[in-house]
This record gives sequence, C-alpha cells and structure tokens, in this order.
Amino acid sequence: MTTHRLRSCFAAVTAVVFAAGLQAAAVVGQLAPEFTLKDITGTTRKLSDFKRKTVVLDWVTPECPFVVKHYENSGNIPALQKTAAADGVVWLSINSAAAGKQGDFDAEKVAAWAAKTGAAPTAYLRDTDGAVGKLYGAKTTPHLFVITPDGKVVYNGAIDSIRSTDVIDIAKAENYVTAALAAVKNNVAVEKSSTQPYGCSVKY
Repeated sequence: MTTHRLRSCFAAVTAVVFAAGLQAAAVVGQLAPEFTLKDITGTTRKLSDFKRKTVVLDWVTPECPFVVKHYENSGNIPALQKTAAADGVVWLSINSAAAGKQGDFDAEKVAAWAAKTGAAPTAYLRDTDGAVGKLYGAKTTPHLFVITPDGKVVYNGAIDSIRSTDVIDIAKAENYVTAALAAVKNNVAVEKSSTQPYGCSVKY
C-alpha cells in the first residue's frame, strides 16, 4: 500500500471515529448515550436499566461551593430529588473527579455527606476516569441533564437561572430542572432545553 493510500485510509478511519464521537454526545433531542458505572455500594448501574423512566443526571463534587449552596446550605436539590422520586423519576448523581483529586469521595465520605445534607439520589456513581463526564460534556458541578422515558435528552444545563453561591438567590431564580421535569410529566415540550451550566469545573 502506498504512503498516499495509507494516509487516505487513516483519514477515513479518523473521520469515522470523530463522527461516532459526535453521535455519542448528549445532544438535546437525541438519544442519551449509554453508560455503565458502579455506585458507592459496588452495584453496577447502566442508563438502560432505567428504560421507560424519566432520568436526571446530576454532576456533583460535594465540596464545591455551588454544590454546597444547593445541598448542604439550603437542601434545595435534596428536596427536588425527593419530589422527583415521588413522581417515579430516577436521579443519578455522578462524580467525575479523578481518583485521588480534589472532590473525589469514597463510599464512606459519600455516606457521611448524604446523611449531613439529606441527599437522596437513586444512586451516587463514581466516574473516576472521567469517561462518562466527557461523554456527556459535563463541565461544572452542578451540571444537570433530563432524559425522557423514551431515552431522549430534553434538558442540558444549569440547575437554575442565577449564577451564585448565595442561598438567598434560590427563591428568586427560575429552576430549569423543575420546569423540565414538569414538561416531561405533562408531555409537552421543554421551553428552555439548553442553558449554560454554572459551578466549579469538573476535576477530570
């Protein structure tokens, strides 16, 4: 095979891999990418385990001031988790901090954090190699996605409309996730399906 043909072959393969990567991204209106992670009990969880359920993916690092605002200082997200669970929604908290880096919590630390904050996700998943976070394009903590029972991403972005660490702002903000879940429940389009997430950068 000539050098020219080898280069052409390599370019074609690269294009296919690049296109596959684009298709795998979490794009509003398209199917959510499948993933497999272990939760803090050691149980393997797949997104496809929750077919026919509305699913929220919530990227967290417990020590991030923005996460502290919505969990520890206000109970905002724990309350939302419990309300969502009552409606049959699956809530998966994902920590994509690299193993041993700032924000990486082991099972014991997660249990203590959940007891302290009242966090009530369906499962807390560790993504220590960052593969799932990068697959979804998770940028900050928090960064949330809402997935419909038929597997489509209908929301990607911030928890709400006010970028701050002040608890007082929660009551004044528009909660995008609450609105998205209500839209899915009522079988109507999500009005604001994509927003800019805010928070601490994910420590890949």
